Amino acid sequence: MLIVDDDRFIRKLITTTLEDVSGFSLLEAEDGRAAIEAALEFRPRLVFLDVDMPRLDGISTLRELRAMDSLSDTTIVMLTAGHEHEADAREAGADEFLTKPFSPLDLLRLVEDLAQSL
Repeated sequence: MLIVDDDRFIRKLITTTLEDVSGFSLLEAEDGRAAIEAALEFRPRLVFLDVDMPRLDGISTLRELRAMDSLSDTTIVMLTAGHEHEADAREAGADEFLTKPFSPLDLLRLVEDLAQSL
């Protein structure tokens, strides 16, 4: 699993919530460029991707990830502050959305639901 967010607190919240229960190896990236490098190297099955980031925003990162054949089966969950980018993200290939702020329980439920299809 790859967690991409420029906010270290959000990355820590996700990793702390999931590290003992998800069964996934957890990787982190702080921006879109680092996410693409990590995705190419580790080929995650699940990516949590923030929309608003420096260097390369989440929608552009999503488009690049979806263009890679090796990541065609990867599930990508967009982390959003609202619904304003949802249409663009869906068009670019987002599978799910998690709106910030979110509770650890919401995160666990989403991962549990997604794990059944991974």
